[in-house]
Order: sequence, then structure tokens, then C-alpha cells
Amino acid sequence: MVKYNKIAFVIFSLVIILVSSCRKDPKITPVSASPYSFDYPAIISEYLPPIQTPNTNPMTDEGVELGRKLFYDERLSANNTQSCGSCHLQSASFSDTTSYSIGIDGIAGNRNSMPLINLGWMNSFFWDGRAIGMENQVYQPVTNPIEMHTTWPNVAAKLQQDGLYPALFLQVFGTDVIDSVLVSKAISQFMRTLISGNAPFDKYLMTGSSGWNAIDEQLAYEGFTIFMDETKGDCFHCHGDSYNPLWTDNSFHNNGLDVFFTDNGRGAVTGNAFDNGKFKTPTLRNLVFTAPYMHDGRFTTLQQVINHYSQGLQNSATIDPLMKHIGNGGSQMNPGDKSKLLMFLISLSDSSFVSNPKFADPG
Repeated sequence: MVKYNKIAFVIFSLVIILVSSCRKDPKITPVSASPYSFDYPAIISEYLPPIQTPNTNPMTDEGVELGRKLFYDERLSANNTQSCGSCHLQSASFSDTTSYSIGIDGIAGNRNSMPLINLGWMNSFFWDGRAIGMENQVYQPVTNPIEMHTTWPNVAAKLQQDGLYPALFLQVFGTDVIDSVLVSKAISQFMRTLISGNAPFDKYLMTGSSGWNAIDEQLAYEGFTIFMDETKGDCFHCHGDSYNPLWTDNSFHNNGLDVFFTDNGRGAVTGNAFDNGKFKTPTLRNLVFTAPYMHDGRFTTLQQVINHYSQGLQNSATIDPLMKHIGNGGSQMNPGDKSKLLMFLISLSDSSFVSNPKFADPG
């Protein structure tokens, strides 16, 4: 892959950090909060290191609960109608069910909401990776003119007038003066707890049994071999193998969606034409819940996604070298292999994640 323009990337990252905060970001010492202990699924503990949290934002039980309350608070939008949870639905694995999320003014964005899964092992966020660090990611939707369309001072003023929030911020952050920095820290604490790793395939890897019937289990395993086969599914280069529970390489690729681009993706961030048409590799976790698919939600079913890689690849100047079957328009999988690959992808969906009460709106 061609390297992106490092200078432009560094400059952009510094600008985001400088403009997103309302004040200097000091190290926080919780007043009366209890340290948070992550509850890692077995597959996560086996193959991934513990989440490293910023020393300026130590995780606490009370901080996570404050973040959950803020995540679902519609006062983060200008007209008090939308929260973070409005476009990141737990039932949809914290993604949206429409191709383009609709903001408070009834205007659609230009990309599908990415699911919020296992974020603690990621550094860059959004389809184009424009936010470095989770705390910086949280700032952007609030001030985005299409999404929540407000200002952080307005949000802070509304929360400050609430009868409960000042005391909660005092407990977690040692101050009852609410601002954008502390709101971002709290929401980030909650988002780091959104860990998924109890799908049938996870159980199969750890115990030898997925909990499914023998036929479906066998089909899913055969689908995994197709996933790993360079002549068939050829998916593992970008999405990882059984030793990568994230099912993404956290990098950016042009996966052959278009010949010409109406959205330059990563290229719009780096300013490097070689990055045009590249988008972050999404996780394959919980695909049963996260339709529609791709950065613009163009595919409504997993069958359409599989057909794209099998016979729908489009060539362009920045097509990723990993799309080795571009000359044939795809890997040309037969119907049986497609069905097995589909069963494997389904086996990566964790129903406990979308029903976990710890992630739900506290009301």
C-alpha cells in the first residue's frame, strides 16, 4: 500500500486536538469513584492485550455510568431530540439501520454510522480515520452541522442546569463545572466498555463447540476455510484470522466499490490522491445486526456483500493490491462456497452484546 502523506496527517491531527477542547486537559483524579475492571470475554483475553486507557481519563464505575447517561442524553443536540444513541442503536450493534443517518434538521449525512464495537483497541475513528483517540472522536458529532448541530458551550450550559449532573461530575472528575472535555471523557469511558466476544465462532475457537447444531457448525467452519482461502473468499488480509478477534486490521483500503469517487474517504483527510477511495476496514463482528453495509450503506444484505467480492469488483487508480481478483471482477465463488461463507459471517454475531443491560439506555 502507498503510504499516506504523513505531514498532512500530523498537521490535521494537531488541529483536531487543539480546536476540539475548551481548556487544557489535566490529569483527572476521581474524588469518590471506584476503579473500573473490564469484563473481557474469553476470546478477547486469549488473543488481545488489555485495553490501555489514557492516564488523563482513568476508568471508574461511576465514570462509565455517567458516560452511559450522557450517551443517551438528547440534550447533546441543539433541539434536544437526538443523542449519541439515536444513530448508534444497541439493537443494531451501536450502528444505524439507514444508509445515511438523519440529523436534527432532517438532513442526511453522506456515510453510514460505523458500529461501536471493541473501540478500546482502536486509535483512529470514523470511516476516514479523521479523529485520533476516542476522546477526540466524541467531540465531532455534537458540532457537526448535519448531525447534532449545536455548540459545546450550549451543551455544557444545559447539563450544568440539570439537578443531577453537577454532583455526578464532581464525584467522577473532582469538579462540578461541566465542559466539553469532561463530557467527552465520560462518554469515552462508556464506549470503551462496549466489548463483544461471545459469538458462536468465538465459543467454537475456545471450547470446540459453538452452541449451534452440528450441521450449521460444520458449515460455519467450512465458511471460515473459504474466508482464509486466497482463491475463494480471500478476506483475511483486511479482516484478520482466528487470532485477531477484532476482525479488522484497523487500516484503510479501496475495496473496489467504484471506478470514480464521489467521496474520497481517507484521501480527503490526508490530502494524498493515493488515499482517495480508501475507507477504514469495518469489523466483521455482529453483521447480522449492522445492515446496511459499506461506508455508504449501499448493500442491504450480506449476500450482496459476498457477491461484490465474488464478481463485482471495480478497478480504479487506487484499488488495493489485496484485491487480487480484480482482473476477473472478483474471486468467482460458486453458490455453495458463498452459502458457507455467509454462515461463517453469521457465526461472528454476538446476540448477548445487543441485549446487554449494561449498555442500554438507563432511562
